[in-house]
Amino acid sequence: MILKTRPASARADSKPLTFHLTTFGCQMSEHDSEQVSSLLISEGYHEADSAATADVALINTCSVRERPENKVWSLLGHLKEIKAERPGLLIGVMGCMAQKEQDELIRRAPHIDFLAGTANVARVPALIRQASETGERAVALDLPRTIEDLKLMEVQPEAPLLRPGGKAPLRAYVNIMYGCDKFCTFCIVPYVRGRERSRTPEAILEEARSLARDGTKEIILLGQTVNSYGKRGDVGIDFAELLRRLHDIEGIERIRFTSPYPKDFSDHLIDTLPTLPKVCEHIHLPLQAGDDELLRRMMRRYTLAHYRDRLERLRSAIPNLSVTTDLMVGFPGETEKQFRHTLDAVREFQFDAAYTFIFSPRQGTVAATMDDQIPREVKSRRLTELANLQNSITLAKNERAVGETVEVLVEGPSKNDPFYLTGHTRTNRTAHFPGGPRLLGKLALVRVESAHPWGYAGEVV
Repeated sequence: MILKTRPASARADSKPLTFHLTTFGCQMSEHDSEQVSSLLISEGYHEADSAATADVALINTCSVRERPENKVWSLLGHLKEIKAERPGLLIGVMGCMAQKEQDELIRRAPHIDFLAGTANVARVPALIRQASETGERAVALDLPRTIEDLKLMEVQPEAPLLRPGGKAPLRAYVNIMYGCDKFCTFCIVPYVRGRERSRTPEAILEEARSLARDGTKEIILLGQTVNSYGKRGDVGIDFAELLRRLHDIEGIERIRFTSPYPKDFSDHLIDTLPTLPKVCEHIHLPLQAGDDELLRRMMRRYTLAHYRDRLERLRSAIPNLSVTTDLMVGFPGETEKQFRHTLDAVREFQFDAAYTFIFSPRQGTVAATMDDQIPREVKSRRLTELANLQNSITLAKNERAVGETVEVLVEGPSKNDPFYLTGHTRTNRTAHFPGGPRLLGKLALVRVESAHPWGYAGEVV
């Protein structure tokens, strides 16, 4: 949301300052970028079409895997060329790489003007001013340790989120907690986003009410282990109670959350979900691997049997539940037999979709130092086999919906055909269908006429 800050200085030609922001990573990163854009717009900045024409070029980074980091290095090289032609360009790096790779970023890209860590979104406008006024690099990388620290550092919900073009978001992210205490051996998140801390329910509810007043219909609650909300007892309620309170907000018609942790999915929470009609029938429940020894070495804190039990309880409690997951191949020491166990689990659990990826060693994590790293060609082969299996299951599940009528939140025109609209079902499938602008922002009933790996095509009924 908006943090009150003083207006930005205009250029000598009195034209407003401009910015361009490139984002890599997860929903957390996307939401951080939304907030930075909102802060800058509130100060009078305009969004530029490209970094080549902007006064400020921002990169919001991701360190979860190697590929997005490589893209950042490539982009920094491109920005160096632009800055050589336009020395007045300010370049800022924020997010996970700024938190984790400060020294390396400065060494390899000394043309960076400021760095903002994962908890310093609210300070980006001030960092831009500092770098501009002093001509020296500005850095903010401190992480909050308490709820009081968090209150001081987070972007405050004092006004509706401002977006380029001024449009209210139909679907909006809401952070309910930050950081993680799990310390899975492959994951860098606890090191770059800090230990787990929950926002106060008052702050979350006020943000959700503000979004509802601004026209938002659906909110997606974000947390590294979102169902761990309030487990320390320092905010007075648990995740189930937070969902109840959000459910009562007028104007919010749908609620989602991501990503829950299997071990923290209590019976109490599962029993609560069916009593809240606004909570969509979709759960993203990361599995990572279908072998108990792999899960133990990943330090995932649950067994395959426990995951199976939670999944069966959820499906029993919520009819028509859509379940998606995360699956990793190539964890150090993963044998062919263990990989086959993961394939067996995918066949058994019949996920509606899965994000499949190759293990990527992250410096600073335990798994990066483990013996028996898997050759890339083996990892690639396993990824292809796993993805092919899951894609066939996804398509088969989607095809079963042909002839059914589903509820779709109409989000806008299709990118590929302006005469078609697009939106998401309650089970988080994408749906494309012909229609006009009168349907935008509405909940429409769509009859599914054909199914695809990405979702549905149909007609409004």
